[in-house]
Amino acid sequence: MYKITGKEDLNDQDYFIEVEAPHVVRHWRPGQFVILLVSERGERIPMSVATIEDSRVGMFIKKLGKTSIQLYKEYNVGDGIYAVAGPLGNPAPLTYYGTVVLASDAVCGHAEQLGLAVELSRLGNKVISIQTFKSENEVYPDKYLTKKLVDEHYITTLDGSAGFKGHFIDLLRELLARREVKAVYAGGALPSLKKLAEATVGKGVRVYTLVRQIMVDGTGMCGSCRVRYNGGIAYACRDGPWFDAHLVDWDDVLRRDARFKRVEKLALEKYLAR
Repeated sequence: MYKITGKEDLNDQDYFIEVEAPHVVRHWRPGQFVILLVSERGERIPMSVATIEDSRVGMFIKKLGKTSIQLYKEYNVGDGIYAVAGPLGNPAPLTYYGTVVLASDAVCGHAEQLGLAVELSRLGNKVISIQTFKSENEVYPDKYLTKKLVDEHYITTLDGSAGFKGHFIDLLRELLARREVKAVYAGGALPSLKKLAEATVGKGVRVYTLVRQIMVDGTGMCGSCRVRYNGGIAYACRDGPWFDAHLVDWDDVLRRDARFKRVEKLALEKYLAR
């Protein structure tokens, strides 16, 4: 069992949870992920790593499906979860570019930004971070934002209640028009990442996106997370999870992500009706 050492609300929908996982801490590099198994017969869920401290791994989780809600409602600091597998996947392809933008609009992307910001800065880059939330009420506490880790930090909200009004894509367009940005690393909602890929074609900027697909084993054996990529097939768990956004078949990614929506909905309804 892996002991829960921290738990905190980020907003009404998202929360932070931290677990003892020294084997992950020893080997993790920015961009890699873990798979959580709350109970022996539970669902395996891939999670981005937000924080690494001593022997502890912290994650941001949205209360979206049965497992994420169960973990929030039934497990507290001091309790144990069944398994934390990882680190899995490849580290993000990080190098010196000059000026780099980090962009995110959902829990996994916000989590990834923290580790990427530290490493890209260490490599000598000027790092600009854009984090998008629906409204001011959903903006994370400062300690879970990248403010202190980057050279420039921007908040955007869809309703304009905090920071810039709009999505990170809107602000990124402005930056690309007046700044020499060499690379973008983005994570979050898959439809947003598709729009990002379309908006940056021909702009002379490398765009890497976190392509998180449904996974079972996380090592490439099940094939569930396959991605049509660069004219062939790749696996998010083994070959990713970071891919060149301009080489991804986003329509196929979105179709595959929706495969189990009905089953997931039924599982959640059954859990909530207990």
